Amino acid sequence: MNAQPIQIDGRLHDLGDGFAVRRLLPVLQARHVGPFVFYDHMGPADFAPGRGMDVRPHPHIGLATVTWLFDGTIRHRDSLGSLADIRPGAVNWMTAGRGIVHSERTPPEARAAGQRLHGIQVWVALPRDHAEIAPEFHHHEANELPRVTRSGVDLVLITGTGWGAVSPVKVYAPMYFAEARFEAGAELALPTEHAEHGVHVIEGGLAWGGLRLEADRMAVQAGRSVPPLRATGAGRAILFGGAPLDGERHLWWNFVAADTARIEQAKADWREGRFPAVPGDEEEFIPLPPG
Repeated sequence: MNAQPIQIDGRLHDLGDGFAVRRLLPVLQARHVGPFVFYDHMGPADFAPGRGMDVRPHPHIGLATVTWLFDGTIRHRDSLGSLADIRPGAVNWMTAGRGIVHSERTPPEARAAGQRLHGIQVWVALPRDHAEIAPEFHHHEANELPRVTRSGVDLVLITGTGWGAVSPVKVYAPMYFAEARFEAGAELALPTEHAEHGVHVIEGGLAWGGLRLEADRMAVQAGRSVPPLRATGAGRAILFGGAPLDGERHLWWNFVAADTARIEQAKADWREGRFPAVPGDEEEFIPLPPG
């Protein structure tokens, strides 16, 4: 990764019903930032009454998934029996480890009323020595997450460490993932204990080194000298990063692994029905894609 910030525009995917996702990681310029190997910006999308999101049960291995919402509600169910509705300000952290299955749907009340859905979903690769741990799911409400104030900047530390704070979310490698709200002209230094950094502008604009980032754009950087951020207007951004990964990862569908043989095993296990079912959501599933 470059020692100077480089911009990432990502790729927009239209999922129908006016629901779009911008895939920002992985890309050619950055396959990963710290342990973050996948980054999606969902929406914003306005669902009419009676409509909603329905991500049928599907498997994961070798990673942890993080969901962070700005608007809307998503109901999480998984093969551990977890059931949690995530709303803005709360965090869902699901550790897949050796294998988990989950679904994400709009809850009945939000579906009946209609809602705006807007948020971030990321995958964090587990370290090699934790890739096959038992799966876990943790939900933390907004009042459990540290809040940090700097001059003109309000931060919520979602996971990891930064700005002298520690999130209660259980992680397995040095990292940080935070939401920051900026006043115009405010400056913020990124946490120096981490070697790799990413900045994703949600609203407004930021200057970082020689880059000017507008809404929906990301930049990534690695190096000993980390430029501060400066808000070109009032806005909001996601800030993230961590220690470099302990080796490359292969990503195929929903699987992350250090070797392709492990992915082939996961493919066979899903095809043959060897993953556990999701209690309360057993009737549907996403079939294994070809390839």
